[in-house]
Amino acid sequence: MNKFDLGQIVATPAALEAIQDAGQSPDFFLDKHVQGDWGEVDDEDKAANDQAIIDGSRLLSAYRTLRNVRIWIITEAENEGGKRSSTTILMPSEY
Repeated sequence: MNKFDLGQIVATPAALEAIQDAGQSPDFFLDKHVQGDWGEVDDEDKAANDQAIIDGSRLLSAYRTLRNVRIWIITEAENEGGKRSSTTILMPSEY
């Protein structure tokens, strides 16, 4: 069950390459993100994400591909009503 809307989904070329090099699909990570599996974030970020589902603020998940490359997924807040305009898959170095 999805906990929030992703909005428009975009990804950086480097993140897509890392995912493809591991033989994985962006959908694998997006599914985890939208279901509230925040991956490798600390307890403070997990709590912030759980609150963001309620208040509509930004969400951040961090995962590792099967080749141990770290990627982030960020869903941006658009307004206080919880509408979200976009989700980006990127490398941490690209933030």
